[in-house]
Amino acid sequence: MAKLLTVQNDFTPFPVDDGDEVFANGIFKFNITKMIASIQENPDCFILQEIKVDDFYKEFSSINHLHVDTVDVLNPVIIAEIAPERYNLIDGNHRMEKARRMGMKKLPAYKLNPLQHIRFLTSKTAYLAYIEYWNGKRV
Repeated sequence: MAKLLTVQNDFTPFPVDDGDEVFANGIFKFNITKMIASIQENPDCFILQEIKVDDFYKEFSSINHLHVDTVDVLNPVIIAEIAPERYNLIDGNHRMEKARRMGMKKLPAYKLNPLQHIRFLTSKTAYLAYIEYWNGKRV
């Protein structure tokens, strides 16, 4: 069973600077630009692994089909454990789509647990709601 998350009173949301990429899942908005920078600066803290392409949605609402051909499928995608045992693709929709079109079975990915990704939320409201959401999914 997944662990309960506890509120950290010193939580500081990640601000969104001009040009930062943000992944929004309802009120949960993650600063992807800062997340990628942290992964690159702390490679020992994030495990690179392969994920199955077929484990993720085949349809994305905002795929720029012209952009798909320009992406590098060897650049790892990021998946986050949004609910216990349920991972969402939060960075790399175009790479995932290109891999699917190429018939690839697997892609490199960083698989982040809640303690790794929650700190990249962009508001205290989202942070508190996420903890409540996560803990509610445990029962």
